[in-house]
Amino acid sequence: MDLTILLFMTIFGLSDAVSMKRKAYFNGTAYLPCPFTKAQNITLSELVVFWQDQQKLVLYEHYLGAEKLDSVNAKYLGRTSFDGDNWTLRLHHVTIKDMGSYDCFIQGKPPTGSVILQQTSTELSVIANFSEPEILLTQNVTRNSGTNLTCSSKQGYPKPKKMYFLITNSTDEYGDDMQISQDNVTELFSVSVSLSHLFPDGVDNMTIVCVLEMESTNISSKPVILVLPEFHPIGKHLIEISAGIIIVILFPLLVFIVAKTCCKKPGRPRNTTCTSERDSSADRRSSINLEELEPQIASAKPNAE
Repeated sequence: MDLTILLFMTIFGLSDAVSMKRKAYFNGTAYLPCPFTKAQNITLSELVVFWQDQQKLVLYEHYLGAEKLDSVNAKYLGRTSFDGDNWTLRLHHVTIKDMGSYDCFIQGKPPTGSVILQQTSTELSVIANFSEPEILLTQNVTRNSGTNLTCSSKQGYPKPKKMYFLITNSTDEYGDDMQISQDNVTELFSVSVSLSHLFPDGVDNMTIVCVLEMESTNISSKPVILVLPEFHPIGKHLIEISAGIIIVILFPLLVFIVAKTCCKKPGRPRNTTCTSERDSSADRRSSINLEELEPQIASAKPNAE
């Protein structure tokens, strides 16, 4: 085959390039297709198939029916696998840095040299699902201070459009400016937004939802219901209960003190209990004294003789 024919075949092959778009999840597997439209009676053992990234680094090479690792870049070693049935390269453990354009080349190996039969370009984008937004209460709810909330979501990609709160029966979007941070290693984003809001007059509860708005979808938090705490003034029944408790505790003590006072103070009528106790004591003392005095009385009597 002369040079003119080889050049014609190369140009023909490149002009028949295919362009595709694919998405992959962070830390998942990307599929980089390379469908060979001119396969006919040609087998993999007659071809050289390889993929390059946007920096011309080789991801994988299948050389005349066998995997060849000599030209594969170190960053892709152990991360790829080839599906010969579907002419697709699988790129595993995808990172944000893997986003970009990839080219697959299929070469024929005639005796005179290599001929590019087909080129397929794939534009790879990487996505990472943000965590479900979570609402946290940063201060106790009161009528005067209202409510102070934060909402946060983590580890997502690409950067979201905005984040905001929705409140019961309102289509307005609430919340301060969205705060964004990016991990230096994974390049994933974390976002948060804050809200300070008073309860409207006559309203004692609100339902609040946090929404994270992406390019193609929205993610919502679980609804949070905020209720003002009820104010219970001290009522008459509470005073009565307190008074009853005091009476039950203090009445027996007062009775005891009064009883003691009546028994000890002179010039006042003694109660029956005190008098009877003293009378019985006196009787006991009298009987004891008479028995002790009997010998003396007997000796004092005149002798009958």
